[in-house]
Amino acid sequence: MRTRRLGATGPTVSAIGLGAMGMSAFYGQSDDTESIATVHAALDAGISLIDTGDFYGMGLNELLIRDALRARPGSRDQVAISVKFGALRDAAGGWSGYDGRPAAVKNFLAYSLNRLGTDHIDVYRIARVDPNVPIEETVGAIAEEVQAGRVRHIGLSEAGAETLRRAAATAPISDLQIEYSLFSRGIEREILPTARELGIGVTAYGVLSRGLLSGHWSKERATEAGDFRSRSPRFSGENLDRNLGLVEAVRKVADGKGVTVAQAAIAWVLSRGEDIVPLIGARRRDRLAESLGALDVTLDAAELDALEAAVPADSVAGSRYEAGQMAHLDSER
Repeated sequence: MRTRRLGATGPTVSAIGLGAMGMSAFYGQSDDTESIATVHAALDAGISLIDTGDFYGMGLNELLIRDALRARPGSRDQVAISVKFGALRDAAGGWSGYDGRPAAVKNFLAYSLNRLGTDHIDVYRIARVDPNVPIEETVGAIAEEVQAGRVRHIGLSEAGAETLRRAAATAPISDLQIEYSLFSRGIEREILPTARELGIGVTAYGVLSRGLLSGHWSKERATEAGDFRSRSPRFSGENLDRNLGLVEAVRKVADGKGVTVAQAAIAWVLSRGEDIVPLIGARRRDRLAESLGALDVTLDAAELDALEAAVPADSVAGSRYEAGQMAHLDSER
């Protein structure tokens, strides 16, 4: 397994990380047994970064990761756990904003440490910037937990360029977690150059656009109850038709290379720089194995040009999230 460092101050981790969200939430029913087996397969493959959020499955995702690591004695010391916090939810699964107050930071952290069964979290980050709390206060509170030894590194999520600058002036920031793929290239305009100027790495999520860019999605595929893609603009109506056409254009390039659509898409993200670590949201071992195959794919200049011609910047139909969620993205302001 190749490795990459999360920014100038962050940990060295595997070149691909495992995103665990779908194992507990947002994509319909999941299978805990298969999820744990997938975590173990990831560890066996050398993956040393697991990403979660304390609101994934209302804490169940953290408990699942705890159980998976406990079943492999010694594995906790071999993996960096990245945790997002701050989302406020209700008993019906609804969303009511984000809380980045220092007291809330410490409260969220205490619960995550308990659920994960660990004495520290490797990278801790607020899931969305709280517009009502200066980012200096949120980051400052995490920095206090770094001093106490309960957090190793500070990250950010979906933060814009100005927020990155303010946060980095407060404390060292290891990485920015943000959506980045052939289908979502907005960070290239200002956010990615700013991160690089500041020595902040990128953990890229949505590299397969939530399955849309996997090569396995079809217009006839039905979504289960609880699958947020049923409300996602990119999976709806004429937008879906347009976007699946783009996937087929990617497939032509991938077929010419002798790889799958997913492998070509992940390899493209890997090619964007050694400071970028793609997160693979695999829920099953076969999907994980396919994604890991991207590590063996080297795209030459002509192939990179062909992929970018297949999906020109801003050619994807529909926003990344529905309007209510887009409003929470500091990165989109």
